[in-house]
Amino acid sequence: MRNPTPDIHTFIALLLGAFMAAGASGGETNMNTWRKLTSEEEQVIVHKGTERPGSGAYEKLTDAGTYVCRRCGAALYRAEDKFDAGCGWPSFDAEVPGAIKRTLDADGSRTEITCVNCGAHLGHVFTGEKLTPLNTRHCVNSISLAFIPLSASSNHFERAIFAGGCFWGVQYMLKDQRGVIRTTVGYTGGHTDHPTYDKVCSHTTGHAEACEIWFDPQVTNFEKIARYFFEIHDPTQADGQGPDLGDQYRSAVFYTSDAQKTTTGKLIAELRKKKFTVVTQVVPAVTFWPAEDYHQNYYVRTGHSPYCHHHVTRFNSPVSTPPSMPKTPPPTASPTTGF
Repeated sequence: MRNPTPDIHTFIALLLGAFMAAGASGGETNMNTWRKLTSEEEQVIVHKGTERPGSGAYEKLTDAGTYVCRRCGAALYRAEDKFDAGCGWPSFDAEVPGAIKRTLDADGSRTEITCVNCGAHLGHVFTGEKLTPLNTRHCVNSISLAFIPLSASSNHFERAIFAGGCFWGVQYMLKDQRGVIRTTVGYTGGHTDHPTYDKVCSHTTGHAEACEIWFDPQVTNFEKIARYFFEIHDPTQADGQGPDLGDQYRSAVFYTSDAQKTTTGKLIAELRKKKFTVVTQVVPAVTFWPAEDYHQNYYVRTGHSPYCHHHVTRFNSPVSTPPSMPKTPPPTASPTTGF
C-alpha cells in the first residue's frame, strides 16, 4: 500500500505553528514544537526504518518548492536539486546549506543522513555513482519529508533583498549560508518596469543590482544574514563596490518588514560606533525583477570567483579596513551561456 499523499493544507497549518514558535525564539526550535508522529512515521524517523521502494508519496513529484522535515518543519531540500535515480526513493544531489548531518553507520558501510534541527532519520547519502554532475545522491524516505509548494513559500519562509555591488558576488556569498533556501539576482529600487541589464547599466532606470533570498526561520534569522551581508561588501563605498562604479552598484537593504528595518538600523548603528562611515540605504522593498538567466549563479556556472566580495570581519573588531580590490574584473557574462 502506497503512503497516501499528505493533505498539504492541513500539514502547512501544523507547520505554521512550529514556524511561529521558532520565530519567537530567534530561529531556534525545541521538541515542544515538533509534530506528533504516526506509528509509521515514528518507525522511520525515530527508529531508522526504511519505507518500501516505490511506496513513497514524493518519489516521482516534480513540482517546484521545498522539502521540509516532517517532524520539525525545517527546510531540507530544494525541488531543483531533486532527480530521478530510478531507485524507488526521492533522490537529491544537494541539500539546503547546513540542513543535513552525516553519520557513518555502525557497520561502517553507509552514511546516514539526519535533520540537523531535530535529528530525524532521513535515509542515506551515496557518492561516486556519477548520476549527476555533483556525483552525490541523498536517498530519502518520503515519509520523513513534507512538501511546501513554491506558491506557499511566503507562508513559511522569510524573504530579504540585499544590494552591494555586482549581484554575481552577493549571490555567491549568500547562497551557502545556513538556512538559505534559494537566491535570485535581479533589479529593484528603480522607476522602470521590466528592466534589462543593458538598461540598468545605462543609469536611466534607477535600479540597483540586487539579490533576493528566501531563508528558513527555523534555523537562521534576518539578523544573522544581514550581519554577514555587511561583512561581504564595503558598506562605506557609495555608488560602487571595488572597481564597479555606478548607482546600480550601491549598497542597500530593501526591507520586507518593519522588523527587518529595525534590525538593519541596529546593525548600521553598531558599525558607526566602530567608526565605519556606513552609506548603506535602508529602503522598503518594491518590485523585484529577476535578471536574465545568464546572470543567475554566474560564478558557479563559470567556475570564476568573486573579484570584489569576500568576508571581512567588521562586527567583532574595533575597526576593519576594507581589503584592496583587484582592478581587472572576470570575463563578461555571455547571454548564450547555459546553466
